[in-house]
Amino acid sequence: MSGEEKVVGVSVQDYARECAEQGLRGDYSLCRSDFTVEQKYDYSAAEQEVWRTLCDRQTKLTERLAHHSYLDGMEALGLTAKIPDFHEVSDKLRKLTGWEIVAVPGLIPAQPFFDHLANRRFPVTNWLRTREELDYIVEPDMFHDFFGHVPVLSQPAFADFMQLYGEKAGDYIALGGDEMITRLYWYAVEYGLMQAPGEPLKAFGAGLMSSFTELQFAVESRDAHHVPFNVETVMRTTYEIDKFQRAYFVLPSFDALKDAFQSGDIAGIIGRFKDQPTLDPSMI
Repeated sequence: MSGEEKVVGVSVQDYARECAEQGLRGDYSLCRSDFTVEQKYDYSAAEQEVWRTLCDRQTKLTERLAHHSYLDGMEALGLTAKIPDFHEVSDKLRKLTGWEIVAVPGLIPAQPFFDHLANRRFPVTNWLRTREELDYIVEPDMFHDFFGHVPVLSQPAFADFMQLYGEKAGDYIALGGDEMITRLYWYAVEYGLMQAPGEPLKAFGAGLMSSFTELQFAVESRDAHHVPFNVETVMRTTYEIDKFQRAYFVLPSFDALKDAFQSGDIAGIIGRFKDQPTLDPSMI
């Protein structure tokens, strides 16, 4: 990589320097112009053991608390035996929904992230947390991205929603809806719950799937605040970054999520409420 390579005005070199200054552990100096890197499958025996420990512990919960669509995806992709090879998983995922996995060093800027989603590429961090971070990690790592996000990308309606989100998010941000569109991703993709008529409440959001404690709280605790999914309410409701959510939105299906984003008046919601006070999640 030479010169000042940019993606939608973002300098890769400047972003790499900013990440280093913030103490982020990914090696952003190796980024291509689209912020992807090689996975470099050279993980140590200790890292493989951390992966198996995380998967074994979390699978005991997801088998009980995860929505069947997540469990179906996990079975189809086979992610638990060892640290996944990105190319092998991509081969399986393409056959199911046309998506593939690309390696990144960690968090990347919004516009290249949206571009990857719009082209059915999901960015996955190429490094794994340490044994000392089994219960909590500040940055999203490979376990969060793979164990949390990737299984439901095997589901056609959710896969379509993610592509639509990538295609439209930039336009909605340009309308002043940056925070509002982020809340939709947060409450649906990261902390979403599912309950079809006649079925028990289950989870599918990546933040829940990769969290040992919050997954149990969100689904089973009497103190968890469950709210029927409504796209306008979701986009107006604040969320928690470093503590349990004060509200969890419950979808009836992935089709409902896709339809709400595709057919709902997202631009109108932004226009009406972007300058209005936000909603308190504990009060909705």
